[in-house]
Amino acid sequence: GDAVVAAAAAAAAVVDDVDDVDARDVEDVEDIFRRGRAFGGGAFDAREDDGEGEGGDDAVVVVRGRAARPAVVGVRRGDAREKDEEEEEVQPDDEFEGTYAGGGAGATTTPGRAKIFIHTFGCSHNHSDSEFMAGQLKEYGYELVKDAEAADGWLVNTCTVKNPSQSAMNTVIERGLGKDKAIVVAGCVPQGDREAKELKDVSLLGVTQIDRVVEAMERTLAGDTVRMLEKKALPTLDLPKVRRNEFVEILPLSTGCLGACTYCKTKHARGDLGSYEISALVARVEQAMSEGVSEIWLSSEDTGAYGIDLGTDVAALFRAITAVLPTDGSVMLRLGMTNPPYILAHLDAVAEAMRHPAVYAWMHIPVQAGSNRVLDAMKREYTVEEFKQVCDTLLEAVPGMSIATDIIAGFPGETDEDWKETMALIEHYKFAEVHISQFYPRPGTPAAKMKRVPTQIVKARTRELTAFFESYQPHESLVGKTERVWVSDIARDGTSLVAHTKNYTQILLPGGEDERARLMGRSAMVKIYESSRWSCKAEVLELVQRDPTVARVKLSVISSEEEAVAIREKLTKGKRVRIKKPAVAEVVEGCTTCGSETPCSSTATSASRYVTLESALFVGVCVGVIGLAYAKLSRRT
Repeated sequence: GDAVVAAAAAAAAVVDDVDDVDARDVEDVEDIFRRGRAFGGGAFDAREDDGEGEGGDDAVVVVRGRAARPAVVGVRRGDAREKDEEEEEVQPDDEFEGTYAGGGAGATTTPGRAKIFIHTFGCSHNHSDSEFMAGQLKEYGYELVKDAEAADGWLVNTCTVKNPSQSAMNTVIERGLGKDKAIVVAGCVPQGDREAKELKDVSLLGVTQIDRVVEAMERTLAGDTVRMLEKKALPTLDLPKVRRNEFVEILPLSTGCLGACTYCKTKHARGDLGSYEISALVARVEQAMSEGVSEIWLSSEDTGAYGIDLGTDVAALFRAITAVLPTDGSVMLRLGMTNPPYILAHLDAVAEAMRHPAVYAWMHIPVQAGSNRVLDAMKREYTVEEFKQVCDTLLEAVPGMSIATDIIAGFPGETDEDWKETMALIEHYKFAEVHISQFYPRPGTPAAKMKRVPTQIVKARTRELTAFFESYQPHESLVGKTERVWVSDIARDGTSLVAHTKNYTQILLPGGEDERARLMGRSAMVKIYESSRWSCKAEVLELVQRDPTVARVKLSVISSEEEAVAIREKLTKGKRVRIKKPAVAEVVEGCTTCGSETPCSSTATSASRYVTLESALFVGVCVGVIGLAYAKLSRRT
């Protein structure tokens, strides 16, 4: 498999085998064209995989005149549209009005009336971006459809973490171009690799340009190929949204990171850390709850680094968000992926957050390797010992907590001894969830230039780790127990309901239309009667009723400002971090009226506050000029 869909598998090993993965990705893409994927009122393929050059155009580049696309009838405000093979720079706020002609005699499509299919690869951050783009397209009037063949335009949101995801993207683009679809490619691939040959004939939308998706789609449907890749301020969080799961709000905390991992291509696309203000995030949480969501997933390339660029931190964020969560369990919070270096400074705050009744006791902490030598080659900025400190501290402080982690097998230079250390780490903790991936050399990364481990050795290592992972049963202790669960999704069989315990263990419940209407988005007490490697099965005992009278719970782990500043300085030492400093009113000593170094006496008249030397001179000159003019006039008369 390529990845774990978080809502469908909370306890799963994901093994990336080069041959098998490519085949599965192609199968999945073929499946899209046969029946599509449900996406609220439209279409959306949810393949999730938590992932880890900047630059941009100063304007939108429009390549004109694709003969295969229906001709455009319309005008840009202020000038006529020309139809020749040229590139024109269009300022970002240019607007276009018109109708689109084609598809048979007399057939016309007005702006916002086309059918749009959306397909998304990658992490939960990508899925959040797609939800925002879907919301804008729908609000503008486009119809979101689940049948790719019936769509006029395709929006493909891409992932650059691994080769299989990008290969699958290429398959989607080829199929769409072959069927003369208007294609807009968004996400990390065009932002990080805009010159890729596969992207030559499609429109491109950068990761910070998602608030311009309507413009991109409209121009693409008109026959243009646009490039909107300029890096700009983060899109606002109050954009319209169509959720792929109506009960789950995916909340992006930031974009980019402070790391420089040698294998990571996402850094080229997402760039340096840029965080949303805490007030904006809290407002989005409150809005989502008012719209009826039952889960909120925090999403980020590195949750632990949140806020460093704003002069705040993740501890303050957790305090602010949990302060508005209902503690009756009607809405649950899932913390995002975090790398060890930045969470080390906040372990007490993280532990307290996960003990909160409305926060899942689960966290994704990628280790990638159990060898310090390999971690150093990866530039992961932590040691195995520090990763263990994170795990040991949290597991002790949060009873029943579950940790998910990632392993990259066959990183360049990885020796048999290095691999043994990785195996020993997994054997020690027996994580309930491990994402296992072969090393993929991503173009433009330092690791791509390193000498690779032979493929047969890499495959042998992934199979060894997979065999061990499947040898233990992390959930069998739950059989016979009564647990509270939160129901939020439908299983891949199309019938069973997917729920999770407080530590995010996946529980499958009996489905059907009646049960779906009764349980989706709700919490229930269940009795677990069966466990497997991946999940448990249970029967529903009773629904847990909401109790709006339950008081809010405030987190108490609050570091002093001096301590917080010291932590930020330590974490950002040697890094390029743009700290946004709040505006501070200038304190002026002395008297601003007369210029003295000490304030004027409070007995000064009101006039003295406004009469300055300059104003007195100006008045004197004016009086003199008027007097002279009067004297000349008197002589003449």
